[in-house]
Amino acid sequence: MLNQFVRIMKAEGLSDMVIRTFSAYYKALVAGERGTLSQVQAPGKEQLVEYESLAGMGRQDLLRNIAVIKLNGGLGTGMGLHKAKSLLPVKGNMTFLDIIARQILTLRAVHGYPVQLIFMNSFATQQDTLSYLEKYPELIQQELPLSFMQNKFPRITQEAYAPFETKDKAARWNPTGHGDLYTAITTSGILEKLIAQGYRYAFVSNADNLGATVDTAIAAYMAKHDIPFLMEVCIRSEMDKKGGHLAMDAQSQLLLRELAQCPEEELDEFQDISRYSYFNTNNLWIDLQALEWHMITHDNLMLLPMIVNPKTVDGTKVYQLETAMGAAISSFPNAKAVVVPRSRFSPVKKTNDLLAIWSDLYDLNDQYLVQLKRGLAAPPYIELDPLYYDTIEKLSQRFGAGVPSLYSCKELIIEGDVSFGADVVCDGRVHLKAKQPVRIKNSLITGQITYD
Repeated sequence: MLNQFVRIMKAEGLSDMVIRTFSAYYKALVAGERGTLSQVQAPGKEQLVEYESLAGMGRQDLLRNIAVIKLNGGLGTGMGLHKAKSLLPVKGNMTFLDIIARQILTLRAVHGYPVQLIFMNSFATQQDTLSYLEKYPELIQQELPLSFMQNKFPRITQEAYAPFETKDKAARWNPTGHGDLYTAITTSGILEKLIAQGYRYAFVSNADNLGATVDTAIAAYMAKHDIPFLMEVCIRSEMDKKGGHLAMDAQSQLLLRELAQCPEEELDEFQDISRYSYFNTNNLWIDLQALEWHMITHDNLMLLPMIVNPKTVDGTKVYQLETAMGAAISSFPNAKAVVVPRSRFSPVKKTNDLLAIWSDLYDLNDQYLVQLKRGLAAPPYIELDPLYYDTIEKLSQRFGAGVPSLYSCKELIIEGDVSFGADVVCDGRVHLKAKQPVRIKNSLITGQITYD
């Protein structure tokens, strides 16, 4: 059966490295493996670095050795989008792509080093992204390509472990997950080019995480202590308990475990935030020479703990084989995790997050950094009724005429169809319930209010 997949992947033009990677995961799947990670332990203190301890270590000359890689393969379908999520306006008329591009151009202008910006796009985001970035000719003229492509794997039928067939050819394939970074950067030739031009470190993050900015202190720490791989982690809260957490194995090697990789009998432990106290922000720092050496010594394969994702597509039950790039922490001896503040983790996953960025909770400074306003330690908890706010279109309809001030807000919960006009201030804990459509303007709102 594997030969059928190999033929399909070759016909699609996928590289030998991608085919061999998929083949290894497929054999494991057929053998009964499901990517389960059990009997892990909480990481030891010696494997953790406190971000505050790096104060004063920053070296701007390291900017000549740092490349910035943004994961940009997502379409934002969860918010009703059918184009690259990074094209969303997030502050005024500026999109994620505008902010990312201007951050890098500002770094270059201020410090004089040609920091390289590279996107890992998917087939769905490549053209939209590159077309949009044509407005920044300085980026397009950089030494290295502006993007490389994420690979894809064929879907597998659960019943026969055969290639999934359907009229929609695109539906026969699934994204590989961002764990494909290591294969894609190698097969594209980007890794070799980065090293040849003197780049030692890659700072990798999600394009939708506006808190993920270059900090040379982290690279300086890696250089001083010969760290090949460093993951930025945050302290888990109750809201994070179902997300992946940092752990270690019996040999004290750090690893990343996702919910789908946890055996059922350990689910309670998985969600115990006092036991597993740190989650992966997906901000990673990678020593490119260490990555190259790993690929050379492992037959050009980066085999990560696989995530077996069961799906139903066109009425057929299939498996999607995926990996997470943070899982590579288990592939590098002496890898570390740095415990960073939440300010370095500001992802926009739902419309709730986008509303916070739109509001006066965040400022865009002259370095094009999106930061919480002075005096705020954390944004308020925001929960919007999914019936009326789950897509960008719905959110824009109800906040297009005005976004309320949330600077003094501790919590905002909206149930029902509430629209906003100008000059609305939410103060303290605000809980709005609307039994029929309501429009609010010129108001100071506090406490719980029900509109009949």
